[in-house]
Amino acid sequence: MTGSATGSAAAFARARAEGRAALVGYLPAGFPDVAGSVEALRTMVDAGCDVLEIGLPYSDPVMDGPTIQAAAQQALEGGTRTRDVLRVVEAAAETGTPTLVMTYWNPVERYGVERFAADLASAGGAGLITPDLTPDSAPEWIAAADDHGLDKVFLVSPSSTDARVAMTTAACRGFVYATAVMGVTGARATTSDLAAPLVARTHATTDLPVGVGLGVSTGDQAAEVGSFADGVIVGSAFVRALQDHPDDLPAGLAALRTLTEDLAGGVRRAVRTPQEPARA
Repeated sequence: MTGSATGSAAAFARARAEGRAALVGYLPAGFPDVAGSVEALRTMVDAGCDVLEIGLPYSDPVMDGPTIQAAAQQALEGGTRTRDVLRVVEAAAETGTPTLVMTYWNPVERYGVERFAADLASAGGAGLITPDLTPDSAPEWIAAADDHGLDKVFLVSPSSTDARVAMTTAACRGFVYATAVMGVTGARATTSDLAAPLVARTHATTDLPVGVGLGVSTGDQAAEVGSFADGVIVGSAFVRALQDHPDDLPAGLAALRTLTEDLAGGVRRAVRTPQEPARA
């Protein structure tokens, strides 16, 4: 496959036309192994994921919770490297689902920013989510992404000032990632009361869709977040579905399908709240 796939904005637009939020699913490449991660991602698409995030396993995942850290470590111990991540991207993108890589910045720098952008586009990738890279520190990535038509997804958080939110959304393409939990990632029993205000502040600065990641793990939580967000981002819960069946991939895939269907049902039954238009 050559040339980048359709960006993530198209998937958000389709979901919006159906009166719902998009379901965004995350899984590290190479977990439980390279072939297994491809099967898992295809299962997630079949069961209702609108956008895929593929994690690039990294040896120092300081922003991730223990669930994703363990999965990334398993992938690294299994020999997963950046070239394998790109193979997984290509296989996932062949489903027609926008597929982004989520990565710490250090592996991209080591690989070469321009080379990474070119290879990601050639694999059919839609773009990159960079949790530890801010737009004002990203001129090389922004230029490479623009050259190859890739989504640039930066993060906003409850601690971001209004000026910081505006600067971040102005640099994004595809969607904006709102991380509504202070601290490391991970599934949680309740959703954060910081999420809706953060989404409203972000919507005030941009017409781009806003996806929310805050530890959603059930359809009911997806419905709650989907009532005010354009996208519901789920990671740790998907990883855990596979971790609960460490020696039985078919059982893990079955659990993954059941979870995805529950989450997809949640975003479809959410009662959407009207959104204020972005300021001119």
